[in-house]
Amino acid sequence: MFMAAGPRFFHLPPGVDFARELVRGLKARLAGQPPEAMARVTVYLNTARMRRRVIEGFLEDGPGLLPRLRLLTDIGEGLPLLNLPGPVSPLRRRLELTQLIAGLLDRQPDLAPRSALFDLADSLAGLMDEMQGEGVLPERIAALDVSNHSAHWARTREFLRIVTPFFTGDDAPDGETRQRMAVSRLSALWMEAPPHDPVIVAGSTGSRGTTAALMEAVAKLPQGALVLPGFDPFMPQDVWESLDDAMTGEDHPQFRLRRLMDRLSVEPADVAPWTEAVPPAEDRNRLISLSLRPAPVTDQWLHSGKDLPDLIEATQGMALITAPSPRSEALAIALVMREAAETGVTAALITPDRMLTRRVTAALDRWGILPDDSAGKPLALSAPGRFLRHVAGIMGLKLTSDVLLTLLKHPLAFTGGDRGQHLLHTRRLELHLRREGPAFPTGDDLRNWARARVERGKDDGIEIWAEALARIIDIAAQVVDAPLVDLVALHLELSEAMARGTAAEGTGVLWDKEAGSEARAVMDTLLCEADAGGHLTVAAYRDMFEAVIARGEVRESVLAHPRLLILGPREAREHAAELVILAGLNDGTWPRLPDPDPWLNRQMRKDAGLLLPERQVGLSAHDYQIAVAAPRVILSRSARDAEAETVSSRWLNRLTNLMAGLPEKRGPDALRAMERRGTQWLKLAEALEEPTTEMDADPRLQPANRPSPRPKSDQRPKELSLTRISLLIRDPYAIYCRYVLRLKRLDPLRHEPDAALRGQILHKILERFVRDRPDAEDLNAAKARLLSTAREILGKMVPWPAARALWLARLARAANFFLDVDGKDGGTPIILEKAGAVKVAPFDFRLTGTPDRIDRLPDGRLHILDYKTGNPPTQAMQKAFDKQLLLAAAMAERGGFSDLDPADVARITYVGLGSSPKVETTEITQEITAEVWEGLRALIAHYAKEASGYTARRAVQKERYAGDYDHLSRLGEWDTTDDPVPAPVGGAR
Repeated sequence: MFMAAGPRFFHLPPGVDFARELVRGLKARLAGQPPEAMARVTVYLNTARMRRRVIEGFLEDGPGLLPRLRLLTDIGEGLPLLNLPGPVSPLRRRLELTQLIAGLLDRQPDLAPRSALFDLADSLAGLMDEMQGEGVLPERIAALDVSNHSAHWARTREFLRIVTPFFTGDDAPDGETRQRMAVSRLSALWMEAPPHDPVIVAGSTGSRGTTAALMEAVAKLPQGALVLPGFDPFMPQDVWESLDDAMTGEDHPQFRLRRLMDRLSVEPADVAPWTEAVPPAEDRNRLISLSLRPAPVTDQWLHSGKDLPDLIEATQGMALITAPSPRSEALAIALVMREAAETGVTAALITPDRMLTRRVTAALDRWGILPDDSAGKPLALSAPGRFLRHVAGIMGLKLTSDVLLTLLKHPLAFTGGDRGQHLLHTRRLELHLRREGPAFPTGDDLRNWARARVERGKDDGIEIWAEALARIIDIAAQVVDAPLVDLVALHLELSEAMARGTAAEGTGVLWDKEAGSEARAVMDTLLCEADAGGHLTVAAYRDMFEAVIARGEVRESVLAHPRLLILGPREAREHAAELVILAGLNDGTWPRLPDPDPWLNRQMRKDAGLLLPERQVGLSAHDYQIAVAAPRVILSRSARDAEAETVSSRWLNRLTNLMAGLPEKRGPDALRAMERRGTQWLKLAEALEEPTTEMDADPRLQPANRPSPRPKSDQRPKELSLTRISLLIRDPYAIYCRYVLRLKRLDPLRHEPDAALRGQILHKILERFVRDRPDAEDLNAAKARLLSTAREILGKMVPWPAARALWLARLARAANFFLDVDGKDGGTPIILEKAGAVKVAPFDFRLTGTPDRIDRLPDGRLHILDYKTGNPPTQAMQKAFDKQLLLAAAMAERGGFSDLDPADVARITYVGLGSSPKVETTEITQEITAEVWEGLRALIAHYAKEASGYTARRAVQKERYAGDYDHLSRLGEWDTTDDPVPAPVGGAR
C-alpha cells in the first residue's frame, strides 16, 4: 500500500471532509487490489462518531469489505493477546481519592471547603490520568524544587505522595493507565513481529502522551502511516521553528502537531497531502493561518500580509454577527438555521456555550424545528435527575414547606397511584401550609392535618396519601452520617417510595424512558462502588451525589432535523457542513479559561513534564481553525452578557485587527462587508421581536392605564378594620381587590422570621405579660417575668433558633424602656386584644378594630396603646394617613367596645420597641376625635358613590412601597404620575 520507506506522514487541510477524504485516499491506494486487501488494513480513529462517518463513506459506493476500524480511546479493543487487566471504574477511583483528600482536609482545613471534596477528587483523578498519559511518575513530582514557591505548593507536593500506590500496578488500573499498558504491550509485540499489513492512525494530533506513543509505534511499522487533521500548509518554516517552547507556543493550533513531529524527527515539509483534495476556501485558510501566528511573531503581519490574496474575495463566504445580547445572538442564529432548513443546506452550530445552544433550540422550537444536538441533555436537568436531587435534598435536614411542595409537584412524584388525586391533595396541603404552617412540617403534622379533614367529613383517601408521605418524611429526617453504601441504598429507597406513592408496589415511572434508564444506571453504579466511599456525613453525600449526577448525559430518541446540527468544538473535524456557525466567540467562553489547578502551578507542571493549562486553548484553536475553513462561515458573539460587556475571542480579535490593518488588500472593506452580512440577520431578529400592526391594534398588548375601578354601590365593602382605613387612604385599589374581588394574598410558601411574625410574637408576649401581672411587682421581677414569658412564647411559636436568640436579645435591650413607660400614668389595663365595632351613620358601614391595649386612668378616662416593632408613626403621619389609634379613640367615645361603656379618651400612645425604642403620644380632646370621625364619614361617603373609583397607589408614602396587588394593577406599565382611568365594573357598562 505504501511504497516509500521511512515515516509516512500525511495530512488533510482544514475545510475538507476528513472522513470522506480518508476513505477516498484508502480506496485510491488499494485500487486494483482484491477486495480482501481492504480488510487487512487497520485504522485507528479518535472517536466513535468518526468511525460511523468513515463507515458511511465506505457505504456510499455500495457494499464492500471494510478495514478494521478501532478507537484510540480503547486501544486494547479486539486484541486479546495483550492480556490486559480490567480497568477500575472511574467512580470507584474518585471515591477512593475522596477518602484520601478527606484526610488531607482534616490536616489542612484551609486548603478547600469540605463541600468541594468530590470536586477535588475529580480534579486529582484528572491529574493522575494526565500523569499516566504523559508518563510522569509521582517521584518526579516529589523531586520538584519548590523553594521558590509558596508553602501551599510545598504542602500539595507532599500530599501527592499518597497517590503513589495507584502507580505501582498492584491495584486494578484506571482507564489511562490501562491505555498506556496497551500501547506499551502492543509496541513490544510489533517490535518482535511487525505486521506487514497497513496500520493507520487518522484524525488525531497526538495531544496526549499515550496517543503520541502509539502514533510513534505505528510510524515505525513497515506499512504504518499517520493522517493528521487540520494541518496548516501555509505556515513558513521559521514559524514552525518558533513553536519550540510550550510556555509561549502551547496555545497555538499547530503546536501539538509540531511537538508530535519533533518526537518522530519529521519536518513539516515531509508531511504530504493524503489526497489532492482542495479546501473550499483556500484563500481564507491563508488569512486564518496568518491571523493565528504565535504572539512573538505577529510582527510578520506587516510583511506577510502583502502576500495574501484580495480579502474581499477571500472572505466572500463569511459573515460577522456582533449581537447586543445573548438573546439576540441566539435568535439571529436560529434564523440562519431556519433558512438553511428551508433551502436544504446542511448547517452546523459549533460552540462550547451550552446556554447559547439551549437558547437557539428554544428559538427554533417556535417554528417546530428540532436540531440534532450531539451533546444530549445533562442528566442532572432531566426529570429523573432533578427528582433524585430533590430527594437527596431532604435527607438529614429539617424539611421546609417549599422543599416539600417542590418534591410533591414533580412530575415523577406519586406516579404509582392516582396521580390526579395526588395533585388534588397536594393543592390542599399547599393552601394549609401557606395559611397555617408549620414552617417545618413533619410526618405527624401531615397525619394530624389529614385526620382533621376526615373528622370534618372530607375523607377522600387523604389519610392513606398523608400516611405514605409521612413515612417518607420521617425516614428522611432521621438520616444520619453513615457508610456510603447505606446512604445510597436509603436514597434509592426514598426515591422509589416517593415515586410509588400510594401504590402497593412498583416505582411509578421513575426509571422509564432513556433518562430514567440512565438515572438508574448511575444509581446502580454508585451502589456498586459505594464500598470504596467510606463513611460520609449526610451533607457530604449530597455534595457528592450532585457532582456524580452532573457528569451524566442523556441522549433521548427524538426526530431531529437531518440537516441542522449542534456540535461541540471538538466535533468540528468529524462533520462536514456547507454552513458553519461559530458562536459564542467571547474570551472566557471560546476559548474557555483554563480551570484552576489546586495541585500544581504552571511552572511546576512544566518542570514535571505535564501539559500546561494553555493546552486546552491550543486544542480549541485547532478546532476553530478547522471549523472556520468550511464553505460558508458565520462568526457570532454578543457584546454583552447578563452582567457586563464582553471581550471578543482572541482569534476573532486577531482576525479583525489583521484585516483592518491591510487596506492594500481591501481588508477594511472586507471586514465591513462581513459585518453587513451579519447585521442583516440581526435586523431580521429585531423585526421578528417587534409587534406587528395587528399586535399594535390588540388592546390586550397595550400598556395598562393606572386603574381606578368603580364597582356598584352594593358591591362595595360594608365593613373595614382600623388598620384598613390607612390602606383605603394610601392604596384604595388594594381595598377593592381584597373586599370587592375577594382576592386574598397568599402567604409565602416558605415561612420566614419576618417583621410581620415578629410583630405578632411581640403582641402575644406583651398581652400575656400585662394580663398576668401580679400585685406589687418590682422592676427586677417584672423584667425577669417579661423575658421568661418571651422565652416561652418564642420557643413555641418561632422554630428558628437564630431568630429566637436575636428577637429575645432585642426585647432584653428594650425591656427597661418598656417597663419605664408601662403604667407610668397609673392606668389599669381593662381591654387586651379584644375586638370592637361601631356603625358609621348614616351609611351602611361598620368600623371594626382590635386595639392592643386600653387602660383606665385614675380620673376615669381612657388611654389607648399600640405596640410597634419598628418606628411609631409621627404626628404628621397620624394626621394624614395612620389614623388607627385616633379612630380607636373615636370608637371608644361612641361605645364601640362591648366590655367598655362610652368614655372620654385622654391620650393615645404608640410604643415603638425597635432598635431605637420610642414613644409617640397624642393628647386627645373631643375636638380631635370629632374631626377624625368627620374625616372618616367623608371618606366613607366618597367611596359610597359609584362615581368614585378605587385608584391604585393614590397616596403611598414611598414609591418603593410594595403593595400586595401591584402585579394585578400592572404597575410598571404605568406610574404614579399618570392620571387614573376610572372604569365601571361589576355590571353593564
